[in-house]
Amino acid sequence: MTPPATVRMFGLLYSIRQERGLPSVVELDLPEEGVSARQIAIDLELPVDDIEGVFCNHVVHSLDHRIRPGDRVAFVPPGTPGPHRFLLGLYRVGKEDAGNAAG
Repeated sequence: MTPPATVRMFGLLYSIRQERGLPSVVELDLPEEGVSARQIAIDLELPVDDIEGVFCNHVVHSLDHRIRPGDRVAFVPPGTPGPHRFLLGLYRVGKEDAGNAAG
């Protein structure tokens, strides 16, 4: 049996889930090949435009990253202060997303 992926929501995303009476931490059974973080956000009815980055197993990624069984995931909204954005890698992921949208 494969372990579930654990997904957490922070900041605005946490508040949205709480207002809807939904948990801010969920466990998901995923296929071995995984699912994009974007699809998980959509399935959890999160506003995709309000997600700045996805931490998967303590590494920041874009919403295109595939989440697999057993992964530990956190969706992070905009609003992380400047120096922390750089140190956590949110700045880099934002630049990559902007480059992908342009190309």
